Parts: sequence; structure tokens; C-alpha cells
Amino acid sequence: MIRKVRKNNQLREITIKKDFISHPEGSVLVAFGDTKVICNATVTEGVPPFLRDSGKGWVTAEYAMLPRATHTRNQRESKRGKPDGRSQEISRLIGRSLRAAVDFGKIGEYTVTVDCDVIQADGGTRTAAITGGYCAMHLAFQWMIKEGMIKENPITGAVSAVSVGIVMGEPMLDLEYEEDSMADVDMNLVVKNCADIVEIQGSAEKATFSRELLNKMLDLGFDGIKKLTEAQKKVTG
Repeated sequence: MIRKVRKNNQLREITIKKDFISHPEGSVLVAFGDTKVICNATVTEGVPPFLRDSGKGWVTAEYAMLPRATHTRNQRESKRGKPDGRSQEISRLIGRSLRAAVDFGKIGEYTVTVDCDVIQADGGTRTAAITGGYCAMHLAFQWMIKEGMIKENPITGAVSAVSVGIVMGEPMLDLEYEEDSMADVDMNLVVKNCADIVEIQGSAEKATFSRELLNKMLDLGFDGIKKLTEAQKKVTG
């Protein structure tokens, strides 16, 4: 499969709209092409029990997909009584990724919760959520400084994420749903400061892949990360 509109090394159109929701301390609408995710960051006093009296803060995340974010309606997780396994796994991934960007000793005993709600899905929802979630978190820290709650921004580096894969033998960047559904290899790459790997999630969906193809996917991914970081800076300053 060779893309007709985008080149294999080209991201979809990336937009990050600041202050999308007025109530949260930090909020963005992030779009990777037709994938759209609202990311809201909320600051609350207090931390989990294992951090009490430590003087350190915490960052956590929750991910969910609206019932008609996809072609068919999915039942709300509240109706099922608990999040499904996929939502829990992605929530943990987002939380780990965002915590890699924070010096917790600089925020005191506050918790920042980043809610990532997918309103439209076309592949790459978790990578969009991480990229947008970082921006929402960064804006929340800026709000805390403005309110006199902390003295300096605890961010230690920009974190963003992108998908890469092998589709019909072709390495491709930022897979949309149609490409992802037929991919031989699917991989998600989370990177800090355009250099340091936070996490790699990669698997052979339909065929194994060589070390050479892995390197090609990583090169594509890092090139995409640089462009995502530039888009984030336009929002966070």
C-alpha cells in the first residue's frame, strides 16, 4: 500500500488548540488528521498514600473513547461498570509518559490528573492523547505558577508520541485506521526531548520484522517526533 495523499514519512495534519475547554487548569483539543482528542488537566491538592508527607507531587491520566468516536457505537464504560482493558492499558501508558517529563519535587503535594477523551477515532488515539496530554499538563503547571502554588515549571522536557508501522512491506509514519488495520507491524514510540525513548510498544501483527526494518521505523518515528515537538511549543511557549 502506497499512500496517495501523504508520503510514507509524512505526518497527518497536526493541530493543537489551546484552552479548548474553559474550566480545567489546562486544556487542548489535539487532532492527528481525523483523530481528535480533548485533553484536560486538573490540579487537586493531595497525593496518593505512598507519597504523603514526601513533599512530592503526582501526575496520573485517564483515557476514554466516546460511544460514537468510531464507525459503530460503543457502550459507555460507566454502563459496563468499569473501564475495559484497553482503556486501562492506555491510561497507564499516558500516565507513565507524562510522568517522565516532570520533576515531582517542584510541585509539592499536588496531583495533576490528565483526562484524555477521544471524540473521533481514525488511528493513533493513544499517541495523540500523549502529545496533547503533555500540552494540557504544561498549561496546568503554568496556571499553578500564576496562582502562586509553585515557583517554577517542573517540566523537564517535552514528551510526544507517534505511531509507525510496516504496511505491505512499506515503513509508514503516523498510521490512520485503514493503514493500521492492515499493518504487518504496528509500533508506538514515546520520546522525550526528541532524543530519549520513554517507551516503545511494537509487535508483529501479521509478519515478523528485521532489525533493519526496526531501525527504519525508529528513524521515521524520531523525524515525526521532532515535528510534533514543534507543534507543542507553539501551544506551551
